[in-house]
Amino acid sequence: MDIKDFKAGFSQKQPTGYASFQPSPINEPYTWANAGLNVLLEEATLRLGELNTVSHFVPNIDLFIRMHVVKEATVSSRIEGTRTEIGEALLTERNVAPERRDDWREVQNYIEAMNFAVDALRALPLSNRLLRQTHALLMQGVRGYHKNPGEFRISQNWIGGATLTDAIFIPPHHTSVPDLMGELEAFLHNTHAQVPHLIRIAIAHYQFETIHPFLDGNGRLGRLLIALYLVSTGVLSQPVLYLSDFFEKNKTLYYDNLTGVRQKNNLTQWLTFFLVAVKETCEKSTATLHQVMRLKEECEGSRILSLGRRIPAARQLLNVLYSSPVLAAGDLTEVLQTTPASANKLIANFENLGILKEKTGFRRNRLFVFEEYLRLFQ
Repeated sequence: MDIKDFKAGFSQKQPTGYASFQPSPINEPYTWANAGLNVLLEEATLRLGELNTVSHFVPNIDLFIRMHVVKEATVSSRIEGTRTEIGEALLTERNVAPERRDDWREVQNYIEAMNFAVDALRALPLSNRLLRQTHALLMQGVRGYHKNPGEFRISQNWIGGATLTDAIFIPPHHTSVPDLMGELEAFLHNTHAQVPHLIRIAIAHYQFETIHPFLDGNGRLGRLLIALYLVSTGVLSQPVLYLSDFFEKNKTLYYDNLTGVRQKNNLTQWLTFFLVAVKETCEKSTATLHQVMRLKEECEGSRILSLGRRIPAARQLLNVLYSSPVLAAGDLTEVLQTTPASANKLIANFENLGILKEKTGFRRNRLFVFEEYLRLFQ
């Protein structure tokens, strides 16, 4: 099918009076004669390849992936209305203000769900089964926990507005969801349809958001689907690309372009927006990894040389900070399995070296931040 001939679906009147949107199937090959789209696809694919290559040269990449995951969880959840910032997301629960713990927990669920899904890809294909399991983790114990976590919806949902009568968008009737999601899964694995990976996942993301298969958590899971697809197909060897930051900064355009497909069949504009998101995010993520490597080399080299026999402990602390650059003094004692006196001495050394900064001004319950590093992800 030429994408200019794409028909998104139709409005379907329901017995109770409202009209839901019934999306067309997407599981088929796609072609296009749009030169601009070809150029964008080439640029986005090149940038994605560069990001994947750089990730292979970063020592202990898993430490830095955690920061990418935390940032994605924070931003993706913020799109849905939480107020947690990345520094706060890195704290343990006891160091989070009680009135902000519900938002904090939503972000932690996203981190847990993301890590679970990426690990599960080693044994499971990217499938509806995996998406349902991931959704169950995403929604445990937070807003929406009573809305059938891990199960496709069996009632009507809607987007925007207080009721079905003033909704901005009404997804398909729940009786259509199993078939639509089965068809979406088949499209993700259809090797006979020779569709470039970035085009395929762009269309799949649009379709997932249009189906809205769960009663809650669709936005977060739909954005996570992008990273899972790229890892599952081997396009990325590590989950280092997340688009929520771009979508959040261009939130109106993001929703307008999804709506443009449904209302005007304008799939080309959505694909253009998506490829720009990939291209710019890859450039930013690649630059961040280069900055991380430079900072790592500086800290582990010239900065800690003056610590003499404490250098091994200093390197151990740096490894802790790469995955969690905000920590409480009490947590460090446990993480390094050392005495409070030794932990406090090492913290004082890092303060003198300009690596750590104390943020509370308290004598007790102090919080320390590796600001130079944290800024790279903000």
